[in-house]
Amino acid sequence: MCIIKNNYSLKKHNTFGVDTCAKFYAKFSSNKELLTILKKINTDKVTILGGGSNILFTKSIYNTVLHNNINGISIIKENKSHVWVEVGSGENWHDFVLWSVKHNFSGIENLALIPGSVGASPIQNIGAYGMEVKDSIEKVCTIELESGETKNFNNKQCKFKYRESIFKNEYKNKYVITKVIFKLSKTHLNITSYGDVENELKNLKLSINPKNISDTIIKIRNKKLPNPKKLANCGSFFKNPTIKLQDFKNLKIKYPKIIGYKIDEKKVKVAAGWLIDNLGLKGYQIGDVGVHKFQALVLVNYGQAKGKEILDFANLIKEKIKAAYNISLEIEVTIL
Repeated sequence: MCIIKNNYSLKKHNTFGVDTCAKFYAKFSSNKELLTILKKINTDKVTILGGGSNILFTKSIYNTVLHNNINGISIIKENKSHVWVEVGSGENWHDFVLWSVKHNFSGIENLALIPGSVGASPIQNIGAYGMEVKDSIEKVCTIELESGETKNFNNKQCKFKYRESIFKNEYKNKYVITKVIFKLSKTHLNITSYGDVENELKNLKLSINPKNISDTIIKIRNKKLPNPKKLANCGSFFKNPTIKLQDFKNLKIKYPKIIGYKIDEKKVKVAAGWLIDNLGLKGYQIGDVGVHKFQALVLVNYGQAKGKEILDFANLIKEKIKAAYNISLEIEVTIL
């Protein structure tokens, strides 16, 4: 049954815990339910909601919020080296990672404990500890809002970039992602060179395999990142900025400990968390909004902060970074 609710509170549907309201709200669990809803609403005014872990509401939503609840995980094809897995877009991302490592598949184990839904993973091209989801996505299945027609996008058509995709830009709120097809490896990729993963595995005397890598990353993330169920947040709020190599070298003279990763012969990706931390902003707080005391990339809502207050705080951090390093931070979270 498809029920469209009026003046519906979204507080429990966003991990920042912002109390905002949707004029209309509808949850769907299948393509059929979604198509039924689309016949009843103005498809020009739609906001698509998944796990609510990468969104900041700064105002009431005066259109229809479509809440994705399509579930299911199934192997649809396999050969000696790979397996193809079809996953409902409403599935919890971390639960899917746990399913993958339980079956001894490789390709997404480093992305453990990233909050949100499977459907949001290609939109954001989520990544962590040396892996990006684009490297495991074969196909993204969608329904176009305007026509109700099914359209599938292969990996190339998704136009994946760092924390970017076609669904985040030109096709934003044009298509609803219904399923994602992943191509996972039966051979262990064993990517452990990022962050503390390799050292942690050695300290714990664990062999290198998808489950142990995943378990280790879960432990690392639990130490560094606040649980949104206990302290409202959206995970990493800012992207790691890319700057010219020469600009990085100049900054290195002034800040010898600055952290950066060379992309090519001309560009370096700088650790945004280091930039914020170096200014002594860990734990910095105004009212109910603050920088997390252990992870500078995470902004938190300590109580009843409004979305506009969180955004104003984020812009203040951006100003401080610009003034200190002449680097423009870009917000990773979707602002509505």
